[in-house]
Amino acid sequence: MVEEHGPGILMAAFIVVVGLLMNPFAVQAEEFHWGFKKATNGEPPNAGAALESMIEQYGAIYKGKPDEKVAYLTFDNGYENGYTETILKALRDEEAPATFFLTGHYLKSAAPLVKQMIKDGHGIGNHSYGHPNMANLTEAGMEAEWKKFDELLFKTAGLERTVYARPPEGIFNDTLLKKGNELGYRHIFWSVAFIDWYADKPRGRDYAYNELMNQLHPGAVILMHTVSSDNAQALPDFLRDAKKAGYEFRSLDDLVMEYENINSAIR
Repeated sequence: MVEEHGPGILMAAFIVVVGLLMNPFAVQAEEFHWGFKKATNGEPPNAGAALESMIEQYGAIYKGKPDEKVAYLTFDNGYENGYTETILKALRDEEAPATFFLTGHYLKSAAPLVKQMIKDGHGIGNHSYGHPNMANLTEAGMEAEWKKFDELLFKTAGLERTVYARPPEGIFNDTLLKKGNELGYRHIFWSVAFIDWYADKPRGRDYAYNELMNQLHPGAVILMHTVSSDNAQALPDFLRDAKKAGYEFRSLDDLVMEYENINSAIR
């Protein structure tokens, strides 16, 4: 038996060693992919007992109160594709706050837009410096990703640091959430999302608008990607129509304050 599996074990060990030589911050670790059944009819989604318990343990958040028509806008920006100015204008016109989770590449390549986000009063979140699979990094590697981003953010826009983090592609594990907490980062996931990250595969304004309206629910944390022309086209009407339906848009600071108040009352 040992002889039969020996070559396979040696090859696996070789791959791990080569991987570590190429990236000393990489490890083979358990990972989870954030996901949930989409909300319908205004009913908030549920990520399942396992994921719910896991993120609750570390104070991570993906939705707000289920009995209040409040929504929270978040955008992931890996690179600029020409639509962020339109999105920022829609947010200004409707006085809707948002948080933009950026990467190091975005800070370097779209500094004027980052400064405009801050000028408009929006939050900046940490989407890592290089957009790796954060769950496959050592704790030192995780810290390096967040801090390298914050250092560049300070040089670019004068912000000292970020406090909200979001793992690339929603891949995470216990170590990531725990290490984030130790360094002062709270992970923010989401409860509304749809396929909108393919810049070369637009589906049109109606696709994005319908996804947003159909999934909207009290306490919604909405994820959109700014590379999508669909989102840029749909956002103005979505914001107006959500307000007509009784929704208010608030910041992640408001969401966290609400979360802390609820947990204080429980304790």
